[in-house]
Amino acid sequence: MSTKPLGAQLSHMLKDRGVEVIFGIPGVHNQEMYRGIEEAGLTHVLARNEQGAGFMADGYARATGKPGVAYVITGPGLCNILNPVGQAYSDSVPMMVIASCLDETVATRGQLHQMLDQEGAAATVADWSETARTANAAYHMIDRALLEFQTSRPRPKLMNVPIALLQGDAASAPQRSVQVALDAPSTAQVTRIVQMLTDAKRPIVILGGGARKAFKTAGQVATKSGAAVFMTNAGRGLYPDDAPRSFGACLGRTGSLEVFAQADLVLVLGSELSECDLWRDPLGHDCPLIRVDIDPQVLADRHIVTDPVLADCTVFCDALLKAMEPSRSDWDAAAIKATRAQWRAETDADRPGIVPLVDALRAVLPVETMIFSDMTQFAYVANETYPMDRAGHWHHPSGFGTLGYALPAAIGGKVGAGDKPVISINGDSGFQYNIQELATAVELGLSLPIIVWDNGKLKEIEDSMVNAQIAPNAVIARNPDFCKLAEAYGASAAAPRSLEAFKQAVTDALAADGPTLIHVTPETAGA
Repeated sequence: MSTKPLGAQLSHMLKDRGVEVIFGIPGVHNQEMYRGIEEAGLTHVLARNEQGAGFMADGYARATGKPGVAYVITGPGLCNILNPVGQAYSDSVPMMVIASCLDETVATRGQLHQMLDQEGAAATVADWSETARTANAAYHMIDRALLEFQTSRPRPKLMNVPIALLQGDAASAPQRSVQVALDAPSTAQVTRIVQMLTDAKRPIVILGGGARKAFKTAGQVATKSGAAVFMTNAGRGLYPDDAPRSFGACLGRTGSLEVFAQADLVLVLGSELSECDLWRDPLGHDCPLIRVDIDPQVLADRHIVTDPVLADCTVFCDALLKAMEPSRSDWDAAAIKATRAQWRAETDADRPGIVPLVDALRAVLPVETMIFSDMTQFAYVANETYPMDRAGHWHHPSGFGTLGYALPAAIGGKVGAGDKPVISINGDSGFQYNIQELATAVELGLSLPIIVWDNGKLKEIEDSMVNAQIAPNAVIARNPDFCKLAEAYGASAAAPRSLEAFKQAVTDALAADGPTLIHVTPETAGA
């Protein structure tokens, strides 16, 4: 076994375990991690802020299904990446952050990057935050994280490593390849659920992000059962949006309460049914509720479950399909189509002028495009009205709801996706949270359309204040010239002022050799 400084050994171990890319920023406290990066054959992507590095790791993980890994320094570097860690926790993203930390903080004060409790700070947003005191402990934590990504709900892990330990010599990590087969639900459980679906006249299936790995079978379960289908934002693309019994990703529409009131059985595959899925507390059903999830906490939440199934959705759907026969239901396809049309009109009325832009975007994007959106009205409208024909291709910061997500996440996504088209959708305010990552996109020469929806204000907040009878305050901010700013970074820029010009700008940006900022305003849609 070769002996090297532990910082170098960590890179070699990650490479041996299948990691290919590291996102991060070097500093004097974590420079030992960089000793082994090139030697191990890893690719390093330099972010301009640790928040950007974290979102890049998140985007890479979502685009590839592999863990996103980031290296950060003690103290401020760790603090900067906590927002991305919180987002990854909320959206079940496999992310591993390795941070340097001080060797001793009890008897010494005033050290560079000193925090009162670095491990504890990270524990507030990560699945776990631990400090490795030995090389073997560090190796164990990496293997533990990789194993948990495979066998339980994938959530971010954070390992702190003291600087002296990173500098000290250590034997290489032991060779290990862990492949775990998840248990299937019992035959009795499958038989009972098949019978319930067969007997139901108006079943509803909800497809969530936890069913994405079951993209080949989850939709087949819904079709075979004759159920009406809803998708969460994270589950979009798991079922054909234009299918006769599809209600799309419209769980948040108040009219969906009336739909669920008609159901005589609800089957939920891999969804928290969270506030950000429903935007209300009750689902609206008065019938048996079956929930399939890998997270036991989900099965014991406020939604009373008659039949909880603790299982991976892929394994469950495989077992269910083998036992199912095609069923008919009483759902009226024409009525569903009319309801969808009504909800689309409501969405357009809620946030006027955006639906035409969404339609124009869909008209020119290749179907395999990977889309990363920020907390912006453009995305809120698109989440309900942009039909996806494949799962895991629209990524939005649900739950934690971090502004500044889309640009760095799209950079990480593009690094992982390679030649596959990737775009970023941003609001004018959120874009400025991590605008500096334009430098990374330019540096990497990424073909990346970056749409900036600029309505000159925090419109969603303004609307909320008005609805709450609060005089709008601090919702209008002076924006820069986004096109000139992009060009200053070395990116291309376009400012289309018609739908046709917008479509051409997106088409040109997809073919460009580097990133292109596309500045879009209400004027572009004729609003």
